[in-house]
Amino acid sequence: MNALHFSRVVIVGVGLIGGSLALSLKRAGVVGTVVGVGRTAASLEKAVRLGVIDEAATSLADAARGASLIVLCAPVAQNFALLHALEPHLEPGTIVTDAGSTKSDVIMAAKTALGDKVAQFVPAHPIAGRELNGVEAALNDLYLGKKVVLCPLQENSRTDVAAVRAMWESAGADCHVMSAVQHDAVFASVSHLPHVLAYALVAQVANAEDGPLKLDFAGGGFRDFTRIAASSPEMWRDICVANKDALLREIDTYEAVLGYLKTQIKAGDGDALERVFKRASDTRLKWGAARANALHNVEP
Repeated sequence: MNALHFSRVVIVGVGLIGGSLALSLKRAGVVGTVVGVGRTAASLEKAVRLGVIDEAATSLADAARGASLIVLCAPVAQNFALLHALEPHLEPGTIVTDAGSTKSDVIMAAKTALGDKVAQFVPAHPIAGRELNGVEAALNDLYLGKKVVLCPLQENSRTDVAAVRAMWESAGADCHVMSAVQHDAVFASVSHLPHVLAYALVAQVANAEDGPLKLDFAGGGFRDFTRIAASSPEMWRDICVANKDALLREIDTYEAVLGYLKTQIKAGDGDALERVFKRASDTRLKWGAARANALHNVEP
């Protein structure tokens, strides 16, 4: 492997995230062979047929042989078992990274499962996704203009961290560095909580006696707010459990804000409601404009 070429990349979990990474690396011309590892032969055969991966491996042991880079893209609860299975077959020159939405848990899993080899593991999290799942949803430009958070370990070499950064940048992403604790707190707020809220709202409507009627009349607001409730239930189950402390703090804060709004609605205090709505609206408009401008400036 040189600075921008990986001779053999192993993707563990060839779904939306892993499949899109494989396609992005192929588009960038920085990978030789992409090997996929998955739970079912059918999904791997589909990935080969779609041109997402070049080979399907039946085991981590087979896949890891001669690998330049191994990327874990399975649900976060599977990381310990995967790393434990990988450890005996992890060669000295191989870099391991992940794409999980929580970091403190995967770092603990890596240190426990890999022991002295944990220096080869560079934690990462791409901030990208769709509400669609599976390899058929993979896109070769999913990471273009998106942020990736790296949470390097003290044990990591600068060369390995730079290689993981270069890999994501070749996919079109913008890399940032955070501590694992800071990462988990930030994403509990802006990613994990919104998914819980979206799932909760759809569950509330679905459980209502007149749920079908409500859904029949639901419009764009309901569609936009609940889009992410179509995301992988398994993945978000694992994220909520893995990041429960930070997520529970965010739920408590959200409940406090919601409780305040409930009180003002009961009191009929329109001015108080408008003040909260105005601040929220201004923040959302400013954030949306900045995001649109950033995406507009990304080179295709």
